[in-house]
Amino acid sequence: MKSSTFAPLWGAALGVVLASSAVQAQEFRVGFVNTDRIFREANAAKAAQTKLEQEFSRREKDLVDSGNSLKALSDKFEREAPTLSETQRANRQKQLIDQDREFARKRREFQEDLNARKNEELQQVLERANRIVKQVAEAEKYDVILQEAVYIHPRHDITEKVIKTLNASGGR
Repeated sequence: MKSSTFAPLWGAALGVVLASSAVQAQEFRVGFVNTDRIFREANAAKAAQTKLEQEFSRREKDLVDSGNSLKALSDKFEREAPTLSETQRANRQKQLIDQDREFARKRREFQEDLNARKNEELQQVLERANRIVKQVAEAEKYDVILQEAVYIHPRHDITEKVIKTLNASGGR
C-alpha cells in the first residue's frame, strides 16, 4: 500500500522534470554549417581554386604534351615494329618503357604537389570560415554548431550566413 501513497508524488515529480527538460531543450540552440558548400561557393575558396589553376597550369600542360608525345612514339613503334630487327625492336621497346615510367613518375609527383597545395589553400579557407562560424555562434547564442550530419532541418543551417560573412570580409 505504501507504493500507492507515493504514486501521486512520483507522478508530480516526473512532470516537473519533464517540463523542466522541455524548457531547457527549447533554449539549447543547434546550428549546422556545410563545409563542402563553403568550398564550392565562398569567394575565398573560388580564389584559391583559381590560384591553384594558375600555379599548376604550366606543369599540367607539360604533362599533357609529354603524354601525347609518348603516345605518338608508341603508335610509331607499333607501326614500325614488324620492319625492325630484333635488337632495334628491343631497344625501342625499352626506351618506351623507360619513358612511360618517367611520365608516370612526373604525373604522380604533379598530383601529389597539387593535392598538397590544394589542402593548404582549403585549410586556410576553413580556418577563416571557422572563425566566422564562431562569431555567428556567439552572436546568435548557439550552443553547438555541427559540420557533418546525416540530416539537418534547413532552419538550423547557418551556411549561407557564413558564406555571406566570409565573402563580405574578403576572406580574411
